[in-house]
Amino acid sequence: MPFPHFSSREFYEKYHYNGELGAIYHPTHTTFRVWAPTAAQVWLVVYNTGSGGHGTKHPLHMGINGTWSTSLNGDCHGLFYNYRVLIKGVTNEAVDPYAKACGVNGERGMVVDPRQTNPAGWDKLARPPLNRFVDAIIYELHIRDISIHPKSGITHRGKFLGLTETDTVGPGAIKTGLDHLKDLGITHVQLMPCYDFATVDETRSDGYNWGYDPLNYNVPEGSYATDPYTGTQRILEFKQLIQALKAAGIRVNMDVVYNHTFYTQSSHFNKLIPGYYYRQNDVGGFADGSGCGNELATERSMVRKMILDSVTYWAKEYKIDGFRFDLMGLMDIPTINEIRAALNEIDPTIMMYGEGWTGGYSPLPDNLKGLKGNVRELPGTGVFNDDLRDGLRGHVFFAEQPGFINGGVGKEESVKLGIVGAVRHDQVDYGSVIYTHEPWAAEPAQSINYAEAHDNLTLWDKLAAVCPNAESTDLMAMQKLCGAIILTSQGIPFLHAGMEFLRTKMGDANSYKSPDHINWIDWGLKQKHYDIFQYYRGLITLRRYHPAFRMTQSIDIQNHLRFLNVQSGNLLAYSLGGNANNDSWKTIVVIFNANQIEKSVTLPADDWIVVVNQHKAGTSVLDKIEGRQAVAPAMSALVLVDAASYYKVEPH
Repeated sequence: MPFPHFSSREFYEKYHYNGELGAIYHPTHTTFRVWAPTAAQVWLVVYNTGSGGHGTKHPLHMGINGTWSTSLNGDCHGLFYNYRVLIKGVTNEAVDPYAKACGVNGERGMVVDPRQTNPAGWDKLARPPLNRFVDAIIYELHIRDISIHPKSGITHRGKFLGLTETDTVGPGAIKTGLDHLKDLGITHVQLMPCYDFATVDETRSDGYNWGYDPLNYNVPEGSYATDPYTGTQRILEFKQLIQALKAAGIRVNMDVVYNHTFYTQSSHFNKLIPGYYYRQNDVGGFADGSGCGNELATERSMVRKMILDSVTYWAKEYKIDGFRFDLMGLMDIPTINEIRAALNEIDPTIMMYGEGWTGGYSPLPDNLKGLKGNVRELPGTGVFNDDLRDGLRGHVFFAEQPGFINGGVGKEESVKLGIVGAVRHDQVDYGSVIYTHEPWAAEPAQSINYAEAHDNLTLWDKLAAVCPNAESTDLMAMQKLCGAIILTSQGIPFLHAGMEFLRTKMGDANSYKSPDHINWIDWGLKQKHYDIFQYYRGLITLRRYHPAFRMTQSIDIQNHLRFLNVQSGNLLAYSLGGNANNDSWKTIVVIFNANQIEKSVTLPADDWIVVVNQHKAGTSVLDKIEGRQAVAPAMSALVLVDAASYYKVEPH
């Protein structure tokens, strides 16, 4: 009798399984349970090692809803295993999709007692405080990049443990690694993929990849461990990294890729139940909205369950504080909202945000996609603000095309949309916004504001591409202006590691497998551009101390943030009035001048204190303005505070 269609109600009612899957460890026995409803027979194959050698087969017994299971007596911690499935006369071996540990290169799962992977003090480790999502300042980094440079001063270069080291210094005795992150003042580190990915050979020390090529979703990547062969070591060291960051007051977000897998036909999922986990195109082949050969059918119940189980596992077992979803447009809205609900049960301060687009055509209907335009249907989940990104720096795929900060024309409304956190505001002309001609966010926390990420040119490389003949001092001014806009806008600011000291990838716009010398954080740049680092640090201090830049409700932004009349293009100014969001400063004025000449702006009152100018940023007095005219130097930001409230609360 033929199986009902995978997406049918009949299939769901007959084969959906709500229980626990994987190797379920107990000190006296381990139960192995796998979902493989189309298999004629399933065997557990156990091994002494994570690679090589011959295994011993144990038949699994058919259970309810398409599951197969068996139990092995004794303490199985450290036992390697796979499943063999017989489907339509063909036998394949696959790693358990629910494996929580594995051998080298993820070729075999491993039974693990999670209690044996906890560093000392893990049970008492708490999440650093976070009152509201808009209080977050996210810093994206790649585990290898942050420490692999030979002058990083870090012993465990390119490893999880590299980010646990303190008192590390680089050229000129500048702080590096973990101490750099603490000094900068960010609240969240977003780790680029740390689950087990496919394209780096863990037996070698020189492999590189960003990691958007999932192999085993619930296992840390072995190339970042000091010992990739021992399944527990990678878990322990990843937990030590998380522990070190949290002890430093920094939350840990994880970049996850549930939209596709690296392998398609030969993936673990496809071996266990061919075709189920992946969407099909019109001719019955694999749909490819990811641009990577496949896309997961998140709307199917057991795919949704797998993702839910995986996300909540990372949140509980590893105490992950947030999840960045790659190509979230390929995930269906009900799945995203179920993840949000599940995380709320664990801790409602766990963040969720993602890329609100796809990598190509997907058969998932647009009204079901986790797209930026649908984010109002995703309460508690944010998306990256590409309107602001390209409005600021220019088109992401056309290197020479400028934006607001580097000579572009007509980008003001796109920047204004970012300033208001993409919510409705009567002073924004949404029809002139470059991509989305409407206020797409319900609340500012749904707008992740950025100008640079791992993808595409770094901001410094983009500025050089747009303005190849510009003086370096002008490019530096643009870099500072861009940071000022990102870090004072409503919503959630997002920085790419090294942006705060002019990180370059030598013009490589897609460095996902480029060598270390392209991708590494060159700590010599921090020494060379320490003034720019200090400027970004000052902007972060300003944001963290003053809640006017972190309003939580769209109605408050509409009432308290008002744009000022200016008489020039590439010039924006606005006020934050009425002690916005209970700020101690009554009125703040922010001015962005992207012109190559100074510009004058009429202020709403007399007597102002300058706390951000073209040279420095923070909360200290840099200058005073007695009248109603502020002169903004070329390519710079000004942040002003009314003198009366400043001196009332700031004992300078």
